[in-house]
Amino acid sequence: MSTRRAPVVCVGTALLDTLVLVDRMPGHDERVEVASLVDAGGGNASTSAVAIARLGVDVDFAGTVGDDETGRRAIAELAAEGVGVDAVEVLAGHETARSVVVVARETATRTILTKPAALPARLPTGYEWMHLDKVGHAALVAAGATSSRVSLDDGNPVDDLDLTRIDLYVPTAEVLRSRFASTTADAASRALAAGAGVVVATAGGGGSFAVTREAAAFAPGLSVPVVSTLGAGDVFHGALLAAVVLGKPYAEAIRFANVTAALSCRALDGRSGIPRRVEVESVLRDLPPSPAEAWAAIAQL
Repeated sequence: MSTRRAPVVCVGTALLDTLVLVDRMPGHDERVEVASLVDAGGGNASTSAVAIARLGVDVDFAGTVGDDETGRRAIAELAAEGVGVDAVEVLAGHETARSVVVVARETATRTILTKPAALPARLPTGYEWMHLDKVGHAALVAAGATSSRVSLDDGNPVDDLDLTRIDLYVPTAEVLRSRFASTTADAASRALAAGAGVVVATAGGGGSFAVTREAAAFAPGLSVPVVSTLGAGDVFHGALLAAVVLGKPYAEAIRFANVTAALSCRALDGRSGIPRRVEVESVLRDLPPSPAEAWAAIAQL
């Protein structure tokens, strides 16, 4: 039996989403009939891990679940996707994290109410890359250091951010501007100056960009019929890191991640719409080239 270590471990949240589809978002004290109600696996880092696995890259997940039926389901669903789960901590007497997600059909927007996951007691070791969500980042702060290269999801802003620890910093464009109180392009440059190895920022349907100390690249968003955007950011993070592990330069990696995340929006939950690599590459072959003037495009986000 092979004991080869996966190149990537995703550290953070695994939970169960209860998704409710309504025609429009309800108001205060309003009763609304639902079009659909679904329970599905979710969580930022664990959904990124599923995306990585679907794209053909070996990946493990490290996080916590309770010793309950929800926790057993969360682990089983990850394992069924080919995600390694040996590093998952099962906490006696704890409830597995849950979220309730209300999706409005008329706008394809969602409201999320979540019970956070507990921090893992330790960080896994021996991986080339470690991808962190907010819970995973808190575990890194508690641990103090890791020998892995670190990719950080800063879509839900993390606390105690030290960019000198972050090799691949991936906020939303909105979070990036807010952190550095500046325009998108200038904020990206400031994040590099603060220590980030590479900055990749997302703007949903507006596209994404990558900035290194040597170059910048922009990739437009892919227009698709959207059922729900739940999990699309997590899928983008997973696809981006999968592309990096597969050896793609960042200009290609953000195009790859854009397409993967966009295609995932064809499902109500955050995982069932995630494509395989062959589908992503088929769509990429038909896309027009990205704008040559990357900084001009970034400045518009």
